[in-house]
Amino acid sequence: MNERASKQDPLRLAVLISGSGRTLKNFIDLAAEGQLPVDIRLVISSTAKATGLRHAEHAAIPTQVHLSSKYESAEAYGAAIFDACRAADVDYVVMAGFLKLAPVPGDFEGRVINIHPSLIPAFCGHGMYGHRVHQAVLDLGAKVTGCTVHFVDNQYDHGPIIWQQPVPVFEGDTAETLADRVFEIEAEAYPHVLRLLAAGKVELDERKVTVNTR
Repeated sequence: MNERASKQDPLRLAVLISGSGRTLKNFIDLAAEGQLPVDIRLVISSTAKATGLRHAEHAAIPTQVHLSSKYESAEAYGAAIFDACRAADVDYVVMAGFLKLAPVPGDFEGRVINIHPSLIPAFCGHGMYGHRVHQAVLDLGAKVTGCTVHFVDNQYDHGPIIWQQPVPVFEGDTAETLADRVFEIEAEAYPHVLRLLAAGKVELDERKVTVNTR
């Protein structure tokens, strides 16, 4: 367990994005309202075109852009990203729509989390992101989907699960309407997990995660 989190101090975060930054904006707004105990020290984007960078800039949060095409390997790319996170002295790295593979180094194991828009292990893995996930749910005729917050390892959507919340699938749903409903739950679930981490209520033992919700 992270020592800072056990003292219930604000979690020092780096947030990784690739797109609109809706999740990042949610974090920023909740923190400003005193509803989320986080200190976002750095936002890293995989592209300079990510509109989410504007949210960070408006909140005076330092930003960096790391293009995977500039590195010889995924390992070199991940090393650059996590070097920046070390320099920012963060407790956790939070992936918020980050679409690139950045291998997690040993000192960050159990300190990187992600949210996926389905109930892992369903509808997940390489290439399954955004509307692709929701369309796959509809194509299969599933009646329930949801979101999953999990620790990140070096396989897509594979790390130990921290929290899951279900979302119903309605007749007449499109990928767009389902995505909107799932995001509403994501906007609750991800901050909930960050609060649990800040309060020292999440324990990781290999693949077993224990959550104390009292």
